Amino acid sequence: MSGKIRAVSISEKKGIKKRNVESVELKEDSGIVGDAHMDRGGKRQVSLLAEESIEKMRAKGLKVGPGDFAENITTKGIDLSGLKLGARLKIGKEILLEVSQIGKECHTRCNIYYQAGDCVMPKEGIFVRVLKGGIITPGDEIAYV
Repeated sequence: MSGKIRAVSISEKKGIKKRNVESVELKEDSGIVGDAHMDRGGKRQVSLLAEESIEKMRAKGLKVGPGDFAENITTKGIDLSGLKLGARLKIGKEILLEVSQIGKECHTRCNIYYQAGDCVMPKEGIFVRVLKGGIITPGDEIAYV
């Protein structure tokens, strides 16, 4: 199964929504250059969320889009929530990612939670380690390996 990269997003600080950019550079075993979550050797180097998950929140009346859930990579057409720890994803011809965490615990409630009484990132977002880096742009293909 494969899908497409819908958006790539970064932020200079943790705990805020990310801004969409034209491209990002992934560094092996570190994350995205210029993003606050870049973490050499860490487990949560890059976050992904499916556009389909964002659409669930839109159905609740929220005006949200890619990056609003603080995800680095927004995908379309690939089931991220069905992945298991250790699963691998390939983006384009060279980038290789490994699922290192599924979902997350939110210690504080975000604005989205207070607006809708729920948030998809803790349940449907995933985190990956970068096994092989490269440049990602919206429209790139993403697939299970």
